[in-house]
Amino acid sequence: MMIEFHKVNKKYGFNQVLKDISFTIRPGKIIGLVGPNGSGKSTILKLISGLTYPSSGEVNVLGEPANRRIASKVIYLTEADSFYPSFTVRDMLNFYESQFADFEQDKAMELLQFMNLNDSVKIRSLSKGNRGRLKLVLALARRAPILLLDEPFSGLDPMVRDSLVQGLLSFIDFEKQTVLMATHEIEEVETVLDELIMIEDGKFLGQYHVETIREEKGLSIKEWMKETYKG
Repeated sequence: MMIEFHKVNKKYGFNQVLKDISFTIRPGKIIGLVGPNGSGKSTILKLISGLTYPSSGEVNVLGEPANRRIASKVIYLTEADSFYPSFTVRDMLNFYESQFADFEQDKAMELLQFMNLNDSVKIRSLSKGNRGRLKLVLALARRAPILLLDEPFSGLDPMVRDSLVQGLLSFIDFEKQTVLMATHEIEEVETVLDELIMIEDGKFLGQYHVETIREEKGLSIKEWMKETYKG
């Protein structure tokens, strides 16, 4: 298994964010992590990346407990960005290359072209949407086996999301990489998802194959989710 959660609980002070969650993720998939705001999606991604630890239970990544040492094997794109405003786009690529041994400059340049980003532009002058595109470039230019995306299309123009989602598939190596994506933009990404993990109020609701939902229920993923959460 790529990722395993076994009876995971997570508390911040008196606030219990995750409640006895268990699931497994197999390699070579794109999994959507879905749930209402505050349901614990970002906490799950932080646990996988080793940025925080469970209050009880186990989180295993690639056969070992998740901790800060796992960073070389996990790409984590957060909803917030942490760029140096005085850097150019090219400076940021060079910085990532100095920090991550698996960062590929050639692939980064291909991604910049695909995203219509100029590498000489100062980051402080980028729009929110273009900062979001740059975050995707930096994440996808790495070769690490696990790719965690937290609201990766936030701030992007809805008119271009669909083409971006479809185009980005060509930059993921599904023989070597697994993608877990927390997103509200389910309409744009449902065509590329293999599975859904649903949570609500910190509880695991289930793990589902997307094709099974479409074939058995005759509903889009968005329609099925509305029914599920309503019930």
